[in-house]
Amino acid sequence: MAKSDIEAAQPVEPAFGPKLADLDRCVHCGLCLNACPTYRELGLEMDSPRGRIYQMKRVAEGEAPIDASYLAHIDLCLACRGCESACPSGVQYGRLIEAARAQIEDAADRSWPTRLLRNFVFRFLLPSRRALEVAGSLLLLYRVSGLQWLLRATGLLSHLGRLGKAESLTPDAQFPSFYRYYGRTLAAEGERRRRVAFLGGCIANISFARLNEATVRVLRRNGCDVTIPGDQTCCGALHVHAGVKDEAQRLARINIAALSGAGFDAIVTNAAGCGSTLKEYGELLEDDPHWAGKARQFSAQVKDVTEFLNELGLDPRLGALPITVTYQDACHLRHGQKISEAPRAVLRAIPELEYREMARPEICCGSAGIYNVVQQEMASALLEKKMDDIESTGASVIAAANPGCMLQLAAGVRAKGKPMRVAHVVELLDEAYSKYAPHRQR
Repeated sequence: MAKSDIEAAQPVEPAFGPKLADLDRCVHCGLCLNACPTYRELGLEMDSPRGRIYQMKRVAEGEAPIDASYLAHIDLCLACRGCESACPSGVQYGRLIEAARAQIEDAADRSWPTRLLRNFVFRFLLPSRRALEVAGSLLLLYRVSGLQWLLRATGLLSHLGRLGKAESLTPDAQFPSFYRYYGRTLAAEGERRRRVAFLGGCIANISFARLNEATVRVLRRNGCDVTIPGDQTCCGALHVHAGVKDEAQRLARINIAALSGAGFDAIVTNAAGCGSTLKEYGELLEDDPHWAGKARQFSAQVKDVTEFLNELGLDPRLGALPITVTYQDACHLRHGQKISEAPRAVLRAIPELEYREMARPEICCGSAGIYNVVQQEMASALLEKKMDDIESTGASVIAAANPGCMLQLAAGVRAKGKPMRVAHVVELLDEAYSKYAPHRQR
């Protein structure tokens, strides 16, 4: 589909705000409270799922304004969707919080610096390959120049307040970037079992390029022809979580068009947050008659890489990894996509890997997209508790299934000064394949 067709398809004016029918599904039973990280931390009803739904309903019915108090309570939500897993009434809380934030984005009177920054990040940086590569080059210069080491080693960052805390989450830039694979198809090793498309994301192409390459190697080792569509773009997950719905819809149309009619057996992602949004393109574009059907078809093909490999059946030619591993559930994999066993099954398939379950792996680590940047105090409090749970396992490796979680957990490891490694599940699988004898050709 041509780019002009995407631009010509005018979206239906979005219905901002949660729908009353969705809000009314909540029976206020309170079973969600213990699953909510902010309620567990603060003990405040208005910072629980039930309390936020109450506030959304008052706004929807015109009984309360969208004021600073409402904005604060909605912004403090991680959108981790742990409450969905606990809810007996099937309340789609993720859908509600995203709609509430879209309503706020449409109605809020933000300061011009805030508007400028949000427009730069969401409408220019994330969708632009060139802008991301420039940003990555600056990050690389920051590291290789020694400035990053100097700031971290001398403790100067502690005097920079919020900026210093944000720096601890800065990802490394990895060059060459994964963008060099865009537009290519890499053949399966041995007999072809499936033909898949791989979505590289946005920031991940720069900061997790080696993870993306490992993912492609693992898919090929398991008999998959892997196509990396050249016209793909950012999935729009960060946009949806931040309420920038119109841009998320535009990006969704581009991705759907990039894979339209290609006949892939699956569309694979290694990022849980991205996968959750990709699987919900049907909801994102449900009010657009031209794209709704295509979006549903697209979403039906999306698979998290651990989900896909577990269903496909792993190539058993795995070498031994004599390490002790614990696994932190990515919220949008466990609660958004309802996938918890697949990553654990993949880890347990690796010879000599000792798996140890941590306490409360389903509770958010505090990453949540850009939450750990804009809500630093709450994110830090959640991370500290998470690191305590991780340390209690005695594991040397923390496995995760989402790049954002990996950055947050790595920051926790640095803060604790512990000799622990953070790795994606598929990276450990790739290492096991590389250790199989005879050594496979890369």
